[in-house]
Amino acid sequence: MTSGTMPRALLSRALPGSVEETLALLQAGDYVADRALATALFLALKLNRPLFLEGEAGVGKTEVAKVLAGTLGRRLLRLQCYEGLDIASAVYEWNYPRQMIAIRLAEAAGDRDRAALEKDIFARDFLIERPVLQALEPRPEGPPVLLIDELDRADEPFEAFLLEVLSDWQVTVPELGTIRAEEPPLVILTSNRTREIHDALKRRCFYAWVDYPGAARELEILRRKAPGAPERLAAEVVGFVQALRRQDLFKLPGVAETLDWAQALVQLDKLELSPETINDTLGTLLKYQDDIARIQGSEAARILTQVRTELATARLGQEGA
Repeated sequence: MTSGTMPRALLSRALPGSVEETLALLQAGDYVADRALATALFLALKLNRPLFLEGEAGVGKTEVAKVLAGTLGRRLLRLQCYEGLDIASAVYEWNYPRQMIAIRLAEAAGDRDRAALEKDIFARDFLIERPVLQALEPRPEGPPVLLIDELDRADEPFEAFLLEVLSDWQVTVPELGTIRAEEPPLVILTSNRTREIHDALKRRCFYAWVDYPGAARELEILRRKAPGAPERLAAEVVGFVQALRRQDLFKLPGVAETLDWAQALVQLDKLELSPETINDTLGTLLKYQDDIARIQGSEAARILTQVRTELATARLGQEGA
């Protein structure tokens, strides 16, 4: 799910005061959340605790931070994690070229006071602030949203470093001392669970598992994010994706793939699914050839027939009620 540009009226909005207000806040950013996720987010905001979101890729974990920043009018600072991520990329580093220029200029001016020069070149002006340190800086609109995305891709030493940040909202720079946040940032951490995150870090966070949505919620997401999709097409797309998630596939499609598929079908001017259309467009939904080969052909036709039967039965039940 992707968030659009938020109305100016929502800028610098106060934090929600209840779970219901949190649900409304997310809905204002076109994020359809269940109550458990909204409750976890409300408590994290209310008690100044990081929120750790786990779940499969493409279920909307990252989007929570994007929508939160947009609807509250806060700056979003995103730290994309990867193997080998270090403090220089995540927190800060010194601007060595500027320091060297300052040293050369001091030497040219005949300034030989090494202690004073060292103090000058290790001042804040020479510090390059990365997302974690930027998140500790005060801002007129309020603390920013710090998104630490896909933490499971980073190495364990980086997790250990985060303990100081998430416990005391501070970073220690040896040359400058400890830099503390006046107000804690709003921190969202995500993980696709490719490895387990250490308990010490989890204890500092509130936790929520973001699962694949049920059919009704996924249909609502599709209506909000792909409003151009005809109602019949949207219902068949959701039913087909829901059926795929019950298959033994290498990578099940997430909500992001559902939206991609629906938008692709709209561009092809499709009003409903057909076996031929499914076969031609499976690459927007499934990302591994083995999965595509497993579904293409007779299996796609079988699933589509099953989906249409279920939808027809549901319509009859609604008419009977």
